[in-house]
Amino acid sequence: MTAKYHLPAGSSADGSYDVLVTPESAGRGYSGLRILTLQPGEAHALSTGDCEFLVLPLTGSCTATTDGTALELTGRTGVFASATDFAHLPGGSEALVSSASGGRFALPSARTEQGGQPARYGRKEDVPVELRGAGACSRQVDNYCLPGTFEAEQLLVCEVLTPGGNRSSYPPHKHDEARPGEESELEEIHCFEVADDGNGFGHQRVHGTEDRRIDVLAEIRSGDTVLVPHGRHGPSIAAPGYDLYHLDVMAGPGQERAWLICDDPAHGRVRSTGDSQDVDDRLPFGENR
Repeated sequence: MTAKYHLPAGSSADGSYDVLVTPESAGRGYSGLRILTLQPGEAHALSTGDCEFLVLPLTGSCTATTDGTALELTGRTGVFASATDFAHLPGGSEALVSSASGGRFALPSARTEQGGQPARYGRKEDVPVELRGAGACSRQVDNYCLPGTFEAEQLLVCEVLTPGGNRSSYPPHKHDEARPGEESELEEIHCFEVADDGNGFGHQRVHGTEDRRIDVLAEIRSGDTVLVPHGRHGPSIAAPGYDLYHLDVMAGPGQERAWLICDDPAHGRVRSTGDSQDVDDRLPFGENR
């Protein structure tokens, strides 16, 4: 079952995209992700159709132009260096993403029935950088497009940066049922990068419930993608000596845009074990130190 949900680097590439995951290709209804590489001076035309998108620089800077509006994104030198500014493109847009210096750009998306709004700019300075957990469960979360941080129709996007030897998304949790006030129904995509010399790796676990089976245990390397259509996911484990990054894209059918999770009852007790521990002093990464 792992092979169905673990997409090794290059296996979902298509044209200019290093990663191309659509709701259709994933056999799902809402969430998508494209990773776009542009050489210096290149541009890429993007039709958003029935989806809203972010343009989120991974490395380099770019300009997102739509409806005569040009949003200049300063970007960053890499995902461990800092958070970044970004652009939101509504459904029904014809956009051009161009880069004078070249770079790699994430285009997370969510299917939405709405559209027609103007494109919007997200300032780097307004991105909440959160240190979550403690001890070996310490990690950094850059909260780009979540309820309360940036308005969107269905799309939720954050980045999780895990120091080598630590784990994130633990205890395992799920969000695949609509239970008002308790749990949201959200599909999820993780796309990984490893800070290393080419040999680094991590691991990702996804397991199901009695009535909805899924069983994934994947060795993760830079450029890999893991699909989480349902089930409990976590931990994401960074091998000792190799810091781990993943872009987290979520979307679902709920009329209320919310991120509500339910811990695995077999492991939920470990959430409080960090109360007596300090946050890993390797955090935060980059310029936030």
